Amino acid sequence: MAKKKEEQGMSLDDAFADDEDVVYAESKPKKEKKKSKEEVDEEEEKEEEYEPLDLSDIEPVEIKNSKPIEKLKKGDKLKVDGKELEVDAHYLLEDHKTTKEMIIELFDKNEKDFQIRYFTGRIDVSPPEFYELVNEIIYEKRKMKKLEF
Repeated sequence: MAKKKEEQGMSLDDAFADDEDVVYAESKPKKEKKKSKEEVDEEEEKEEEYEPLDLSDIEPVEIKNSKPIEKLKKGDKLKVDGKELEVDAHYLLEDHKTTKEMIIELFDKNEKDFQIRYFTGRIDVSPPEFYELVNEIIYEKRKMKKLEF
């Protein structure tokens, strides 16, 4: 059932036809939220410029291998700068589609834990990195000059 024209009310054009003389109030100024010291520090940190990586800082690692690093497995022995270590585990950290980031977990005779991290097929371009467990879950990068396996 269609409504009669009188019941439909005024059109939008008619409703706003006489608004030329209307003065609108100014918007309230936006209140600035006080930032905590942590938020300010985070913003300053984000604004810092990072120096580009200087590839000349990357020291070459002498690698003496009897088989590919990808073939190392639990129980295999290897030496890092003359220190003998044993492989505890060898697993994938992250798959980057064209290469895989791998971790070899190691331990020494004193049960101290270490890691070697490398990219498959990239040992000649990106040398393996050596890490030592310094806390329950924190590994720190250490220099490595020679790797033998």
